[in-house]
Amino acid sequence: YGADALRLTLITGNAPGNDMRFYWERVESSRNFANKVWNASRFIMMNIGDEKLETPALEDFTTEDKWILSAVNSLAKEVTENMDKFELGIAVQKVYDFIWDEFCDWYIELSKYAIYHADENPKSANAALWTLKKVLGDALKLLHPYMPFVTEEIYSKLVPEEESLMMSSWPVYREDWKFPYATEVIEHVKAITRGIRNMRAEMNVPNNRKTSLHI
Repeated sequence: YGADALRLTLITGNAPGNDMRFYWERVESSRNFANKVWNASRFIMMNIGDEKLETPALEDFTTEDKWILSAVNSLAKEVTENMDKFELGIAVQKVYDFIWDEFCDWYIELSKYAIYHADENPKSANAALWTLKKVLGDALKLLHPYMPFVTEEIYSKLVPEEESLMMSSWPVYREDWKFPYATEVIEHVKAITRGIRNMRAEMNVPNNRKTSLHI
């Protein structure tokens, strides 16, 4: 399953001084997470290609861009505080949840509209790709102490101008990346989406069947 998967398994859900049971299923879960990160990285680098991204102006960011930037900004602050207290299991669980749920399951899907409609709004597409690269880079830095090999490999392809992820600067909290309104909006969107999915499941509506939403 790889050294990274084993490292993540041994530190997730464990507290100092406690014995823990070893389950192969947990190692498989950690391997699946590594695959999730790898596939998300491939999607991002495939869409960036040889394009030179420009740092977007604040007005070019969409609500979802501001939401994920605010989220990774808060994550960096919390994880740093946890690691300073040697709460390593708590820290990596936060990174895990952010990458799997917020970044992969939500933001990547939300960003696809801007990416696939680049001809209509090139500034929005540039902002989405820049945000994807920036957030993935910061997330890899936060994950690196736990999964050093896969993160180093991805980062070397994502940011080839830097010497090494191990030598890169640690993410630092930025007050100007605090976007409470964007966070509130996207949380409402997520709640509505979950409600619709639950209703479809309760009514046995097939996943491939389109439905209309009337508000």
